[in-house]
Amino acid sequence: MSDQLPPIAPPAAGTPEWAALERLAAGDSAFDLRPTLNDSERRNRLVVEGCGLRLDLTRQRIDGETLDALLALAAAQGVQTRAKAMFAGQPINTTEDRAVLHTALRLPRASSLVVDGVDVVVEVHTELDRMAAFSSAVRDGSRTAHGGQRFRSVVNIGIGGSNLGPEMATAALRPFADPDLDVRFVSNVDPAHLDAALDGLDPRETLVIVCSKTFTTLETLTNAKAARDWLLAGTGGDSTAVAAQMVAVSSAADEVAEFGIDPQTGMFGFWDWVGGRYSVDSAIGLSLMVAIGPEQFAEFLAGMHEIDLHFQTAVPEQNLPILLALAWLWNGSLLRHETVAVLPYSSDLHRLPAYLQQLDMESNGKHVRLDGTPVGVETGPIVWGEAGTDGQHAFHQLLHQGTRIVPCDLIGFAKPATGNQQERQDLLVANLIAQAEALSLGSSEAEQLAAGDSPEIAAHRACEGGRPVTVLLAERLDPRTLGRLIALYEHKVFVEGAIWGIDSFDQWGVQLGKLLARRVGPELTGAAAELPHDPSTVELIEAVRTLRDG
Repeated sequence: MSDQLPPIAPPAAGTPEWAALERLAAGDSAFDLRPTLNDSERRNRLVVEGCGLRLDLTRQRIDGETLDALLALAAAQGVQTRAKAMFAGQPINTTEDRAVLHTALRLPRASSLVVDGVDVVVEVHTELDRMAAFSSAVRDGSRTAHGGQRFRSVVNIGIGGSNLGPEMATAALRPFADPDLDVRFVSNVDPAHLDAALDGLDPRETLVIVCSKTFTTLETLTNAKAARDWLLAGTGGDSTAVAAQMVAVSSAADEVAEFGIDPQTGMFGFWDWVGGRYSVDSAIGLSLMVAIGPEQFAEFLAGMHEIDLHFQTAVPEQNLPILLALAWLWNGSLLRHETVAVLPYSSDLHRLPAYLQQLDMESNGKHVRLDGTPVGVETGPIVWGEAGTDGQHAFHQLLHQGTRIVPCDLIGFAKPATGNQQERQDLLVANLIAQAEALSLGSSEAEQLAAGDSPEIAAHRACEGGRPVTVLLAERLDPRTLGRLIALYEHKVFVEGAIWGIDSFDQWGVQLGKLLARRVGPELTGAAAELPHDPSTVELIEAVRTLRDG
């Protein structure tokens, strides 16, 4: 394998392809979505199916000419060449000189991928086997708590990618989880978060999973120590309860051992080439595996691998991640819509918007390219959202009639995950379809008058329509489908980053606040006589001191 990285793509804004798209974007105000929905050739190009997913972009403000121009941009920026480098294990995370190999976490056992002389597939499956043995033992009761009791609850402690991924996936796959295990998640250093998670649990029956690659993350270790104190208080103060009832997901064996956990039997590892927000399919997903079992976790990985293969082999015109990325890029970078609403019509997917918020904004919230020069165009949007139908009775008013245009991804499932609840599922999907239609077609003032509204009220009831909508549809939400969805959005993020020429796999913007927090912490107690900050910050620290000690 060659370590030669593909060349950095030229600044997108300086290319003929970008100029062509800017000309098309300048004419967007004249785009009428309604007649385009009757164009069968356009529908055939903008509805793509693969890996059990149906991607419908017909309600985007994209015609055939725009689609051709977007595909030409992706080709000119070397998206597929860069993807090959990622899958091959080349260090495309150049600011940290690391490979980006979350895709290796779901390679089948019979595969091989040698990076720096090591077959990473062997390492991955060795760890998966350890996770499976541990999860099965917890689930069947052969792995017990300190006093011999069966585990009835699991508390996962992490933050960022060490929390959002497993928390989102465990909620999403609730119907497939062991009903006798209560799995909870803690991320915020606010004492209230841990207190709420531990409320009602018996420390004699609780397993605590601490997720931190370095085992030095301030928020995670603060919560882990508090959880350790809770366990010890509830198990008679015997320090061996820590090793019996706490495990670590980490790469820092010395720190884990110092904490009181045996690295040989109680630590599950992962690698530098796994970024936190891409790690739910690694040992970070241990709590998920405990909840749903190794077999369902394998289905989850298989769904991700399906999309990996599709991304590598499907032509751009039929490539789900490429097309989804181009729709986001068109709306954000060219039409300058600043946000995207992710609206899953599934209560179990209520944490998906937050998960995708981190995935997208931490990856592509960058202002410089790989060579350190300014990007020169708008990069990642603000990602937000809520599960349908709750959002319809909250912020959908703004989506339909507000002055800001918010592109929307609507995600739905034709069948319920389990059980005989098709009638209620049909009602849910009907709402998704209705929202897609209403957002894109709207209802004009003239149509409201024709429907019987008075002239005084018709303007208030009119909706412009023309809102950009993507609809993602699958048969049902199960482990394989969830894996497909996650990998789809992972590669969408990659495609956009490749077009912009940025490093989607570092997160230096997170570090400054962490460094300052470590400095400010001791200053709040008055331990630091001098406060080396700007006057406003000094006054804020002094105000906290006064309130804290008053």
